[in-house]
Amino acid sequence: MSLLSLTSLTVRRGACPVVDDVSLTIGTGECVGLIGPNGAGKTTLMRAALGLLPHEGQSSLAALSAAERARAAAWMPQSREIAWPIAVEDIIRLGRMPHGTRLTPRDTQAVEAAISRMELDSFRARPATELSGGEQARVLIARALAQDTPLLMADEPTAGLDPAAQLGTLDVMRQIADEGRGVLLSLHDLSLAARSCTRLILLDKGRLRADGPPQEVLTEETLAEVFHLRARIHATPDGPLLQPLERL
Repeated sequence: MSLLSLTSLTVRRGACPVVDDVSLTIGTGECVGLIGPNGAGKTTLMRAALGLLPHEGQSSLAALSAAERARAAAWMPQSREIAWPIAVEDIIRLGRMPHGTRLTPRDTQAVEAAISRMELDSFRARPATELSGGEQARVLIARALAQDTPLLMADEPTAGLDPAAQLGTLDVMRQIADEGRGVLLSLHDLSLAARSCTRLILLDKGRLRADGPPQEVLTEETLAEVFHLRARIHATPDGPLLQPLERL
């Protein structure tokens, strides 16, 4: 089942295409990593797919009303700062707003599941502004999880997290996909992307360069051409492991 379909999606900054004629689909059970160098168009593509930016072409999500879209896809942007001293549990409960204003047992169950998955039980009553940046990031991930949508889209969800929290967060994303939902993540850490994602989409200068299993997308030739990086790729039981050697 398709959760997101893009057809010839193009986003322009003036006359210059930042995302250039991208077509793809995201289905149930997929944990898809969106990768590419800085400026490749990853964030722009995700925002346009959600209807947050003017674009040409078609996006199945952008075609929905705002209310329908909020029930179809949860979105976690790069910005992670929490400005108000609201209790952690209350922030996570905001993820249930697309489903109605009255709290139901299903809402409570979704909030509790998100708190448990992100290991935030001991933080639930604390004002979020008292937490570290990494802890705040986990709270916002939990809010997106509580939204309990068929598709979860997150822009650099592991940014600012320590290595253990990065692995834990991506394990949660993979579990969500294994449960039958879809996940689209933009990631800069290519080894983490290869370890955690069932599929990688590589953008380069706004265009779709490669789309497929991690071992097919991440090759030494592609790393040299797209990332200007000489690297050695080691095959491991957990997926390709990248060893950067020098900048080209």
